[in-house]
Amino acid sequence: MTVLIDPPFWPAHGTVFSHLVSDATLDELHAFAKAAGIPERAFDGDHYDVAERHFERLVAAGAVSVSGKELARRLAASGLRIPARERPDKILPALRDRWARLLPQEPGLGESLLERWGEPHRHYHSRVHLLNVLEALDLLLPDAGLPADRQRGLLLAAWFHDAVYRGVPGQDEEDSAVLAETTLHSLPATERADVARLVRVTADHAPGPDDIAAQLLCDADLSVLAWPAPRYARYLRAVRADYAHVPDPDFARGRAAVVAQLLSLNPLFHSPRARSLWLGKAQANLRSELSGFERTSDA
Repeated sequence: MTVLIDPPFWPAHGTVFSHLVSDATLDELHAFAKAAGIPERAFDGDHYDVAERHFERLVAAGAVSVSGKELARRLAASGLRIPARERPDKILPALRDRWARLLPQEPGLGESLLERWGEPHRHYHSRVHLLNVLEALDLLLPDAGLPADRQRGLLLAAWFHDAVYRGVPGQDEEDSAVLAETTLHSLPATERADVARLVRVTADHAPGPDDIAAQLLCDADLSVLAWPAPRYARYLRAVRADYAHVPDPDFARGRAAVVAQLLSLNPLFHSPRARSLWLGKAQANLRSELSGFERTSDA
């Protein structure tokens, strides 16, 4: 584990700044910054911005000076790097634009949902997850054969599927479905009911064999399982943070059961497009994760 710093280069506030990062854990980075007297407000998601006057002192304290290119490479390899498109100043406008195109007559509801998705206790079940699900649906819908008049309901179900999140499996999905039923006032009753039905399906990811919309929503929700290894590791850290209140042994048992259940799903992905994009990598990630739990239990 190494704390890295690049040379002061980035201009702001009448000086130039370095980036201070860890190539292993944010805990290590925060501990180093705290010991060095770097304020919390200097943290920007995956790095600290530190003014030029601190550079030599931080190197003397143990930060390793590397080029900006090397720092970016090692941060990305660690899985800690937040892609530019997932940063708050990028993600909120992108989601607002999507909502405005989806349900322009309900701008207040869109803002209310974005507030829910941005609640501070969320780590994985966040606005980033919402955008990832919507982008996964962008990939799946063109080849899915879902009638155009049903696509709005599917996209709304994506917006609502984790809108209520307290870390209580089953109940969160039910409460999210009820939220859809009670807030989508501008929709016909049949469409509103279908949105809520789709949200409920995400509780067990077991859509019916002819339920194309539910299959697509489940496929998009589970597309995270096929992320590249560094990003998958970041996903696992975020899931653990969502359940920080659960002791490590209990979390390990519960997560291992979830992984085993996902591996038992046949099919794991339902649409041909999702299977071609994600099935092999998702199964490899899940098997690797489960073997890690098994090695730990055998130790």
